[in-house]
Amino acid sequence: MQSEKWMTKLDRKRFGPWAVVTGASSGIGREFARQIAASGINLVLVARGADALEVVGQDLKRDFGIAYRVVTTDLGEPGAEKGLIEQTQDLDIGLFISGAGTGQPGAFLAFEPEQLLRQTQLMGVSHMLLTHHFSRRFAAQKRGATLLVSALGADSGIPFHANPAAAKGLVNALGRSLHAELKERGVGITVLIVTPTETPLIKKMGLDASPMPMKPMPVAQCVAEALEGVKRRKMVVIPGRLYRIMNWLMPHSLVRAMTANMMRQSTRFVG
Repeated sequence: MQSEKWMTKLDRKRFGPWAVVTGASSGIGREFARQIAASGINLVLVARGADALEVVGQDLKRDFGIAYRVVTTDLGEPGAEKGLIEQTQDLDIGLFISGAGTGQPGAFLAFEPEQLLRQTQLMGVSHMLLTHHFSRRFAAQKRGATLLVSALGADSGIPFHANPAAAKGLVNALGRSLHAELKERGVGITVLIVTPTETPLIKKMGLDASPMPMKPMPVAQCVAEALEGVKRRKMVVIPGRLYRIMNWLMPHSLVRAMTANMMRQSTRFVG
């Protein structure tokens, strides 16, 4: 279990009694579920693998005494969000963590059109449609918040990760655009720009963390800072003070050059 040094408590009356977390079976999504459960908020755990979600749910029920519901769905498939919507209609939900996604680096030309469409569905379109649904519910009850998980560099472009960056760019722009719009309805929306973080995704993407200019941060820190931003109704959260400074100071051209060099480690090139 992550160190309790990083933990943000949430108000159950404001964000509960239920929260929905997509991508909850591992990494950042699983840590979101843990920190939300620590506040006594019940959870809908969403991902593709039922067994992994059951393990997460049982652990959180044992440790924090919360109730949970497992929803297995593949948000990379068009229309998959409808199943999640149907299976949560009976719950009083006050928080939606939209974290579904995966890392798929590679040369753009190496992917087939069907793969590009799936990436966009999973990492962009599904976030938009679920944000629309839950924001309507939150507006009707005049409370509630959504956290959209984007990625560092999505607003400037990520070579050899072009289509996922574009999908996350959609998420980034969506959240920023809706922040003021939904605030008028009593609804919060925050974008998390994920900076390098200690999750299984780094190895899955074939990346080597050793040459990174800064050590990846603990996943608990990333999540705690994100939830603190939700509490404070911030539009954007960039975890880690040094990463925030770098994001403000570094020109986009330099960011693209640095990420291009890093992403080449796990790229599939076309001949």
